[in-house]
Parts: sequence; C-alpha cells; structure tokens
Amino acid sequence: MSERMALNILDNPRHLARLITMIERQDPARIEVLKALHDKTGKAHVVGITGPPGSGKSTLTDKIIGELRNRGRRVAVVAIDPSSPFTGGAILGDRIRMMRHATDEGVFIRSLASRGHLGGLSRAAAETVRALDAAAYDTVIIETVGVGQSEIDIVRCADTVVLVAVPGLGDDIQAIKAGVMEIGDIFCVNKADRDGAERVVRETRAMMETAIMNGANTRFSGLYKAVYEHTVQQARLRGENVQEDPHGGALRIPPVLLTIAEQGEGVSVLVDEILAHHAMLSDTEWLLKHRHENTMWELRNAVADNLLGWLDNANAHSQLANAAEAVLHKDTDYYQALAQVQEGIIAAGLRLVSD
Repeated sequence: MSERMALNILDNPRHLARLITMIERQDPARIEVLKALHDKTGKAHVVGITGPPGSGKSTLTDKIIGELRNRGRRVAVVAIDPSSPFTGGAILGDRIRMMRHATDEGVFIRSLASRGHLGGLSRAAAETVRALDAAAYDTVIIETVGVGQSEIDIVRCADTVVLVAVPGLGDDIQAIKAGVMEIGDIFCVNKADRDGAERVVRETRAMMETAIMNGANTRFSGLYKAVYEHTVQQARLRGENVQEDPHGGALRIPPVLLTIAEQGEGVSVLVDEILAHHAMLSDTEWLLKHRHENTMWELRNAVADNLLGWLDNANAHSQLANAAEAVLHKDTDYYQALAQVQEGIIAAGLRLVSD
C-alpha cells in the first residue's frame, strides 16, 4: 500500500493531498509512505517567504508563482496559517489570494494550520515539504505566519529565505533588534509605493553593514566568502587574471529589493535573485551545509517530541508525581528528584532508539 501510494503521488495530486492530510494528523501509516519516497527527495529548491503580518506575503507569493511558472518551473506552496489559541481553529485563507493558479496543473497549494506550534511554521511543515519535493516540484515555497522578532524556524527548513518588510512598522532601532532580520538571504521591501520605503531599504542595508563591520556571525557572510573563492578558482582555471578582493567577499551584503506585489512590480527581479541565490548555494558546498544543519535540527526536535510524549504517559506521570511528593515531604531535594526523572527520560530515549 505504501509503495503504491508513493508511486501514485507523482501522477495524481489527490494522492499527494491525502498524504499531507496523513502528515497533519500524525497518522503512523504516513511513515512507510515517506520512507518509500526518500530516494526521490533533495531536488526541489525550498524558498521561505516570511515577514510581519500585513506585509503582503500572500500577494507576493502569488506573483512569484506566476513568474516561476512563466519560466517553466513546477511550483508547490505550503501556506502556514495561525491557529486560534482559544478554539484551535484556523481560517486557512492564504490560498484564496492564489486562486488564479487553481486550475494550473503545474501548481500545488496547501494550507497548514500552525496548531500552536511556535516559530512561524507548523509541526507538519518539514514532512510536507519532503512529500512535495518527492512529487517533483521544482520550487517549494513556504509562506510563514506573520512573524515578530523571534519566529525564525523557517531558516531551518528553507534553502533561501526572503524576508518581507513594509514601510511604517517602526524605526531603525526596531529593525536592529528584530531577530528575523538576521535570517534573510534576500530582503524585500514590499508596498514600495508607500512613504518611507527607501528609508527601510537604507536602514536594512546599514544594519547588515554594521553587523559585518562588528564581526557578527551573519547567515550570509560565509556563503559570500565561499562564492568569492569559487569565482576566483574558476577564473584561474580559465587562465584569467583576477583582481583579488582584499576582504575575500566578506563585506558583501544580500540584495535589498523594492516590490509592489499588488501590481507585480519588482517581482521579476526578486525571482532572479531567488534563483541566483540557489545557484550560489549549488556552486559551493553551502546547499549541503544548510541541509545538513536543517536535518540535524529536525532530528533533534523529533527526539524531543518523542520524549515529551513519553512524559505524558501514565508511567512517567507516576514517576513525576512520586518525585514531587518526595520533594514536598523532604525525603529528597529538588535536584536529586530532577536527576532521577532525567534518568527515566534517558532510559525511555534508549528504548525509543532500540525500537
């Protein structure tokens, strides 16, 4: 059943949609299907679109889809919608802005509820991306929920991160302290017809230049150094004279672009930069480096989730209750009780690995 479903995913979007539903529901049967698809993964360019609420991410994503389709690429979109903290429900409405692509066989759009998962993504996002990758989509776009200053999980899932900003969200101090500013590979100032757009561009560039001059460990500096070294090496192999950069490409900053998504202005240049970034990653070892780090992060989180699940079972609850009672009755101190509980967690982890 799993192998047959895996084969059908390439030919029938309904089977792909069914698999993603299984992923959302954490259906154990999904694992065999995903295992059967494993050898077909690793080819898609995963692009993250992130930014604050109201920055126009969905409209911009819609225009990016159109531009990529004009260039002959098959595109899948995972739109993460926030879940209500009270009812747990989600509108799943981002796809409404992309409805013009609904009849295009080269486009697949799926909304996922965040279901309380912090970081701007959904717990099902990584497995969903792997399923779409296996289904032979050239580009998989992940549109995050509206983020603030700490929702940066997208950097652990995407090859290329486009950070969308808009004028009027705060001064340069806000920009400097915003953690999301440290994760962008491409910066896009949308709604550029508003007053203050050029100011946002200047402040964003100044922030990155300051970070470089202060020796900050930015996401982009290592890539640009590797690209510079690769370019010099290729030029020398061709016998060309190279005027070397004394800084080795270390002072280069990512592009900061202006777009008006509603009118499609600037989207073609944005897509050029997205594809150019993927080419830089592929020409160096940074694509594999990013994906290695991302896989480590996903494995770590999966192990943590499994152990948290163990803490919810009756046996663990009993151990926690006994430890708490021993602390309250002064039979042991808090830290000895903690050590005992941790020993139980380690034993549970070893059982999970052996299983």
